[in-house]
Amino acid sequence: MKTLLKVVGVLVALVVLAVLGFIGFTEYRVSSLPDAEDISIKATPAQLERGEYLATSVMGCMDCHSQRDWSMYAGPVKPSTLGAGGEEFNEDMGLPGKFYSPNLTSAHLGDWTDGEIVRAIAMGLSKDGRPLFPLMPYHSFGKLDRADIEAVVAYLRTLPAVENDVPTSQPVFPMNIIMNLMPQEPQYSKRPARSEAKAYGEYMATASGCADCHTPFESGQPVEEMRYAGGREFPMPGFGVVRAPNLTPHQSNGLGGWTKEMFVRRFKIYADSTYRLPAVKAGEKQTVMPWLVYARMTEDDLGAIYDYLMTLEPVDHPIEVFTPPAG
Repeated sequence: MKTLLKVVGVLVALVVLAVLGFIGFTEYRVSSLPDAEDISIKATPAQLERGEYLATSVMGCMDCHSQRDWSMYAGPVKPSTLGAGGEEFNEDMGLPGKFYSPNLTSAHLGDWTDGEIVRAIAMGLSKDGRPLFPLMPYHSFGKLDRADIEAVVAYLRTLPAVENDVPTSQPVFPMNIIMNLMPQEPQYSKRPARSEAKAYGEYMATASGCADCHTPFESGQPVEEMRYAGGREFPMPGFGVVRAPNLTPHQSNGLGGWTKEMFVRRFKIYADSTYRLPAVKAGEKQTVMPWLVYARMTEDDLGAIYDYLMTLEPVDHPIEVFTPPAG
């Protein structure tokens, strides 16, 4: 019996050491990432125009960093909360903890440097060096043109201050440790010319985070061989479960039967002045798709994304896009 207890004690000690070692490694990993650059972005009118377009119509910054009216289809932003953060994303939505979108107005970002904001968007580190949970797809944003990230920062500096005391996000164990492995150095690219059709379309799809939502996840990780094939689940408390559709050009289960005109129109209907968002009650079909954001994209950019998606390998992956709550 004494021998057994000794063996158990040794095993427990080894497990504790392994856990402590892993924690130490993750803390070292995040602390070894580069400091925020000491930069000051001198905004130009063209840069501000580009930044506003990206933040409000492409990258979804204003959509997530505001509070949404989920009594209406697609959850339009409550105007008085624009950029003020405070939207809660929690375990009822299938997430490992409670996460809150930060305030992007000067009421919160006023004491951040431009370099710290760039680092948060493109690397996933907060002002104090804490890792951010990739609800904001910084892994995708870090692949964009550095000039586009700086344009977004320049635009954010123009937002009127809105006081909003946003709670600190609370990831649960072990995600609070695993998050230290998530931030990574940006892999910036040059925004392709519009004449480079496939490359430009891929760039805009990356900026829009299309693959981040339209790729199925297993054990918290995207299934890379199913990229853009849909199926990622989004539990919506009170409404049911929404699944992202298949965006590959499969003839029956994807976009293979869609024309470019159909694809662009699917977005632009939400920008039509005659269109009215329907009210949605509990148990009825709702969506996390930010239609109102992407509806503001230019038809040319939407068409470029379509052209890129048509170059993907078709994946036969039928999706049940909505399941109402049980009972």
